[in-house]
Amino acid sequence: MSTFALPQKFQNWINKRNWGLHTHQIDVLTNSDRKSQLLIAPTGSGKTLSGFLPTLIELDRVNFSGLHTVYVSPLKALAADIKRNLMIPIEEMGLNIKVEDRTGDTTAKIKRRQRIDPPQILLTTPESLALLISFPEANALFANLERIIIDEIHALVENKRGHQLLLAISRLQSISKNLRKLALSATVDRPQEIAGFISENDNNCPIIFAEPGPDPNISMLQTTASPPWSGAGATYAVPDVLEQISKHKTTLIFHNTRAQAEIFFHNLWLNNQDNLPVAIHHGSLDLAQRKRVEAAITKGELRAVVCTGTLDLGIDWNEVDLVIQVGAPKNIKRLVQRIGRANHTYNTPSKAIIVPANKFEIVECQAALEAVRDKDLDGEPIASGSLDVLCQHILLVACSGKILPAKLFEEIKQIGAYKNLTHEEFKECMGFCIDGGYALNRYEQWHRLKLDPSGNLILRDPRIANKIRMNVGTIQDTETLKVRTHRRSGGKPLGEIEEAFAASLTKGDTFLIGGKIVRFESLREMIVEVTHNANKQPKIATFMGTKFATSTKLSDRILDSFENQSWKDLPADTVNWLSKQKEFSQLPVRNSLLIETFFRKSRHYLVVYGFAGRNANQTLGLILSKKLEELNLAPLGFVANDYATLIWGLEKVENPIQLFKFSEIELGLDKWFSGNALMKRTFKAVASVSGLIDRNLPGLRKSGRQTTFSSDILYDTLVKYDPTHLLLKITKDEAMKGLIDFSRIEEMFKRVDDNIIHKNLPHVSPLAAPMLLEVGTIPIEGQARELLLKNEANSLMKEAGL
Repeated sequence: MSTFALPQKFQNWINKRNWGLHTHQIDVLTNSDRKSQLLIAPTGSGKTLSGFLPTLIELDRVNFSGLHTVYVSPLKALAADIKRNLMIPIEEMGLNIKVEDRTGDTTAKIKRRQRIDPPQILLTTPESLALLISFPEANALFANLERIIIDEIHALVENKRGHQLLLAISRLQSISKNLRKLALSATVDRPQEIAGFISENDNNCPIIFAEPGPDPNISMLQTTASPPWSGAGATYAVPDVLEQISKHKTTLIFHNTRAQAEIFFHNLWLNNQDNLPVAIHHGSLDLAQRKRVEAAITKGELRAVVCTGTLDLGIDWNEVDLVIQVGAPKNIKRLVQRIGRANHTYNTPSKAIIVPANKFEIVECQAALEAVRDKDLDGEPIASGSLDVLCQHILLVACSGKILPAKLFEEIKQIGAYKNLTHEEFKECMGFCIDGGYALNRYEQWHRLKLDPSGNLILRDPRIANKIRMNVGTIQDTETLKVRTHRRSGGKPLGEIEEAFAASLTKGDTFLIGGKIVRFESLREMIVEVTHNANKQPKIATFMGTKFATSTKLSDRILDSFENQSWKDLPADTVNWLSKQKEFSQLPVRNSLLIETFFRKSRHYLVVYGFAGRNANQTLGLILSKKLEELNLAPLGFVANDYATLIWGLEKVENPIQLFKFSEIELGLDKWFSGNALMKRTFKAVASVSGLIDRNLPGLRKSGRQTTFSSDILYDTLVKYDPTHLLLKITKDEAMKGLIDFSRIEEMFKRVDDNIIHKNLPHVSPLAAPMLLEVGTIPIEGQARELLLKNEANSLMKEAGL
């Protein structure tokens, strides 16, 4: 065991609380002079104390003025929670240490003061840190910075926010030669990769593992009613969820999307006969409402909170003793993270219940339960740093003052995510920041940087610094409009809805926000004005944030369970469903690709069980539809979910196996790539991050339609006149990895290795029947819609022999 002589003041405080330092906490203290460390410790094991103890000890030992430690978390709420917990030892030991947070919610006045008179410990987010390095005061502010703590590192390494943070750290390392980094995480599937991500190489970053703690108590909810054949709402389980809430102190009920959270909360409230205090929390709600909910959880005033990813990470609420995941978790690591919110104590098992939204999700939920018990985490490969984020970083550094390009290039390569950056790539990014590139260099607005006589990179016009700062960020949310009660009702802020949804509203329409039904009155200057409405059937606000795709590891586990028929823990009706599929057709397995064709109600259907995730299956549907059009087979449409793609048309596909040559799929993708809307949507995101288009302007906010219009014109211009432009290359790469997810299609073809099985069936198969319920939408809301769906489901299942 490592040894570390804890100062007496700190030892007395720990003794007074009847604590003892864990081995991993002592190891962090022992290694506190190392340039980089990675601590992997389960929820409730004192990660926060591990991270801050070296800082508190150093600040108590010397009279340090200025900024000593920066703490970065992915969530604003996490920064506020950490501040509350950090103040306990500071106040109880009487330490003269100033702690402040700095997020998007901090007032402009406080932010200005912090740049000149900073606290010793600053708690912030990647976006706020990126902004801080852009000010001329940055060199003075960070000159004596000693430590940076990166919390929930696993939530950052797989996306552009992590790249943004690491570029900011590369700048800090250049300004402060004594900077030490400590990354914290509870759930990491590839620790060595993360160590290399935050350091110039993984050998320079010791990895400290805490004891894992007890296994979680996790199960599937036993419900009175059976799950429906399709759908994502899980409203059938509301009475059983209410029963669980009544048996526990505080329950967090997680959903994968905001729309599902709103619908579930609404139904929970309608069935809440005992008037249990329940609330809702997600990123589109008004800040004041979110803070009220967080404060109420802390005080133990709520019995349940319906929430999304905004409460996934690190919030320390001791009152929470149960987590319920509604809908298949799609990702094992995310599920483990959410489970850790319950019984936030090191040696107490977390308790969690999963609620499948439909029958197929029972299979996925069981696979996820087994993966958690096997400690088999998933995760995307850690990619090299994004070049559009690098463009944004170059602009921000230039805002802070002049810098030699060679110096900037070298400091960027000192961080693991960008260690493979070539000089050509850097020059291309710098050239884009200077004049926009070949096709755009005649336009003054994209001439943002220049080289001075000494070769330094500087702003062409210092007045554009504010505009650059206003557009910092990598999160591409759907454009939203603020919702307020009507001026006559006081104009109270309620939250936000997406612009596309707002555009579809007419006066008198009702929708859900914050669990309340409101009536649309008017749209005034980007504000949606509403009044409260007592209706029970709202027109639901659909939040179109990214839908999670089932991970490769989880998909493989489902396919393995089909092959091994390891169904002892599945409900009897689910086993019956899978058995009938095996008898009538066959079950999909990992080493082959199952295709089914059948005829129903004047339509020919083709089902491909790719198990490649929602985005990849959707891409497959688009490519195959295009191919069927070329073959004059009159496809009419398709639907895709995480497991399969269903295509229907007027003509029969006699030999579908011929469609599944990988070279043909690749060719189909290339044809489809040229000029489709999805590429333009990806380009818009890349153009926003890189600084080509402005989402915000001083005194003016662009609407989503305005931004889309300008980005579409730019995309068409570059495709025509500058097809090798940097942003087009980034766009194709992003689309392949993101919305198109072509790598999952490649994985699928490698997995099946040309072993493609076609079953031509006399009617719909048991496994395909639920897919048909997703075909089209019935333009009727309320009870009539439910009755139609129920009748259609009964008809289909009878036909499928169920």
